[in-house]
Amino acid sequence: MNIALWIVQLVLGLAFIAFGSTKVQYDKALASLPWVEDTSKGLVVFIGVAELLGGIGLIAPGIFGIWKLLIPIAALGIALVMIFAAIFHAKRKESKAILMNIIFLLLALFVAYGRY
Repeated sequence: MNIALWIVQLVLGLAFIAFGSTKVQYDKALASLPWVEDTSKGLVVFIGVAELLGGIGLIAPGIFGIWKLLIPIAALGIALVMIFAAIFHAKRKESKAILMNIIFLLLALFVAYGRY
């Protein structure tokens, strides 16, 4: 179980570090994500920071062996972001994005449960 959790943590963590890095650089997000032009710059950057910190929170505590309670907290934060993202994409009728949000949500809940 520990190996499965580590694999999911690494995949989710690296993915959200990449997602967050893109959104923090607003011009890069504007060029690559169609929904960004309909959303305020502040919100996009806020989402990026939340995703970036969540990704780091999934990986760093386990690697450094400190603040391990941060792992399930980060996973729950990512799950919350994915719930809001699914609602946002549902309003825009973007079904492929909703499917990805649900997959990431379930993976984050798996990590939260497994690490708590």
